Amino acid sequence: MAHVRDIMQKNVITIEHDKTVLDASIVLREKEISFLVIIKKGKPVGVVSERDIVQKIAAKDLKSSSVLIEEVMSKKFKWVSPDTVIEDAVQKMLNNNIRRLIILEDEKLVGVITQTNLAEFLRSKLLINAMIDNIDSEKY
Repeated sequence: MAHVRDIMQKNVITIEHDKTVLDASIVLREKEISFLVIIKKGKPVGVVSERDIVQKIAAKDLKSSSVLIEEVMSKKFKWVSPDTVIEDAVQKMLNNNIRRLIILEDEKLVGVITQTNLAEFLRSKLLINAMIDNIDSEKY
């Protein structure tokens, strides 16, 4: 059975809690990513996505350089450990209607999994199963 550690991205882009929304937006653009993990004293304290910035800053016509990232971050982020079975992580994502899960080990950020990671994993699993079925059908 596959675990989260098998598919998680280990290089997670983070930003300190005391930076501005403008700072976060620049990192998102430069790294071509859609979310950041917010760090305080070396520990994750929240996440912020492009969607958060659009809904909480742009749609309210606020000045991004005047708003701290901790004012718009989601503090109730969901997480799992690297030992979590992938099916359980998927269920957590579905139950909470979220696109990404933070991976923590001993309260330290060690990775993230996204819907894209899960789709890639599923695709490879389906291709392998199809190949096995094809081999089995050729035997008979």
